Amino acid sequence: MRIFYGVQGTGNGHITRARVMAKELESAGVEVTYQFTGRPPEKYFDMAVFRDYHVRTGLTFSSKNGQVSYTKTAIKSKPFSFFGDIKELDFSGYDLVISDFEPITAWAAKFRQKKVLGIGHQYAFNYKIPRSGSDPLAGLIMKYFAPTDVSVGLHWHHFGQPILPPIIAPPIKPDHIIYNKIVVYLPFENPHDVIKLLSPFEGFQFDIYSPEVVASKYPHIRCHPLSLEGFQSDLRSCAGIISNAGFELIGEALQLGKKILLKPLHSQMEQISNAAALQQLGYGHVMRDMDIEAIGHWLHDRHAVLVTYPNTAKIVVDWILQGMPPMDTDFIENVWNGVDVAKLQLPVS
Repeated sequence: MRIFYGVQGTGNGHITRARVMAKELESAGVEVTYQFTGRPPEKYFDMAVFRDYHVRTGLTFSSKNGQVSYTKTAIKSKPFSFFGDIKELDFSGYDLVISDFEPITAWAAKFRQKKVLGIGHQYAFNYKIPRSGSDPLAGLIMKYFAPTDVSVGLHWHHFGQPILPPIIAPPIKPDHIIYNKIVVYLPFENPHDVIKLLSPFEGFQFDIYSPEVVASKYPHIRCHPLSLEGFQSDLRSCAGIISNAGFELIGEALQLGKKILLKPLHSQMEQISNAAALQQLGYGHVMRDMDIEAIGHWLHDRHAVLVTYPNTAKIVVDWILQGMPPMDTDFIENVWNGVDVAKLQLPVS
């Protein structure tokens, strides 16, 4: 079987999910061509699992200081390049096209009347899940950004809908946990502002990962470039994370039993809805803005949630190889029966 797999590369969550899928597809003997869009080629890292992948410009959302700018997004879009890329794609010889919210792949398949499967968190919004911060423009973007014929929506909980658990790599248990260690991933915030905000909390160790690495003059705050291995190592050994409300990282943190504080990206319906879902489930805390009081309260909160998820990637790959039959109620229930939720009380640091 040959698959063409398009992945949205704007954020790291889509790529993280695709890495897990890539390993399962390779284990199943499936031949895959990967395409990534949304960031310059030099900004991708740890991509060896995808072998000879392709990079195109695609479409991405522009943000500044924690807020999406639709005006800047429109100005920076390149419609002639976008439609040119759609025209150039050739799916002959492929048995299936998959899009992880990647628009060029999805639209090229639509124009060529090639069946396209959507896999990702965004496709869960086709169903009645917690939703907040929505407006007509956000709804249109979610519907038409990367349209598909069949979709597999993913979320941390089913909410009574035909969606699946997150696609996450099986967790590696840490040798030890440092209970005053916090991982910070706020790529849409100004890193200087983040450091300043965290500086008073000298009883905690902060490891900040950011696309823009800046110097920290505080011994309890360390700044790191984006790195899969380094980030995963720190994530395993920390007590909690402070992050924007991207989907994939939160799933990883829940699977490792980390306490969570989210600061959703303003004007971004998906992130605001993710934050609402997290609060509704009781899985973590949310702050609307970078709030020193909210951070201080959360740092001394010892409650966390551990969620055990099944190997959703293998489930999806097996389903694809079986011809993608309709996911009936029994199938969905059987998958979610493999999920376990436990409340934790973290030790005092």
